[in-house]
Amino acid sequence: MLHMLEHVFVEQSLVAAFAVIGGLMLVSHVIGKRLTGGRVHGSAIAIVLGLVLAYCGGLATGGKRGLADIPALAGIGLMGGAMLRDFAIVATAFEVDVIEARRAGLLGVVALALGTVLPFLVGTLTAVAFGYHDAVSITTIGAGAITYIVGPVTGAALGADSTVMALSIATGVTKAVMVMVGTPLVARLIGLDNPRSAMAYGGLMGTVSGVAGGLAATDPKLVPYGALTATFHTGIGCLVGPSLLFLIVRALVG
Repeated sequence: MLHMLEHVFVEQSLVAAFAVIGGLMLVSHVIGKRLTGGRVHGSAIAIVLGLVLAYCGGLATGGKRGLADIPALAGIGLMGGAMLRDFAIVATAFEVDVIEARRAGLLGVVALALGTVLPFLVGTLTAVAFGYHDAVSITTIGAGAITYIVGPVTGAALGADSTVMALSIATGVTKAVMVMVGTPLVARLIGLDNPRSAMAYGGLMGTVSGVAGGLAATDPKLVPYGALTATFHTGIGCLVGPSLLFLIVRALVG
């Protein structure tokens, strides 16, 4: 029986990957609902569990791709690869209603600008503090602080080292988890209870998964508004990361 299941997982690796990730999401949402009373969204728990499983997979196989180095779970490497990642970005962008986006007005524009520049600045300073001095590495890690999607997109465009790109992803994932977990805790303090504030918050935080998960745990009705500006944030980061921001960093560090 186990041999038959393994054969199916190997032959239909991508389908098996969707099944495994779906099961992980189901378990994560149950944990979030039952053990945290909905305060910690299932998406945040799923990301943490995914990182733990990837680490365990790397230890068990001695490989470099986490669970994807296990033949029966090789489809996870394809599912989490650049092709489906870029497809998800484009699919999310198609859901944006330009008319709705205009309602954010000047507040949304300012939030997007600050949400792009400030995380990038923090990321670049952190990269320099940990010994990175070349413009490509500094820009890639700084872009990862914008979102974990902007980081690898910027790194791929600039030809960054794979280790640096991994660090940029880790930076973005850490930010996403912090936003997911922290949003319900600070929502009342910052007045996050209406569509306008949700749009501003989405622009400032930037990470679509973090904002969506955090707002879902706060008030599900606010999710579309926060995700709206967060989606633009990701697009802007992918546009200016390997171009304008890289040129600025290169001018400063040589």
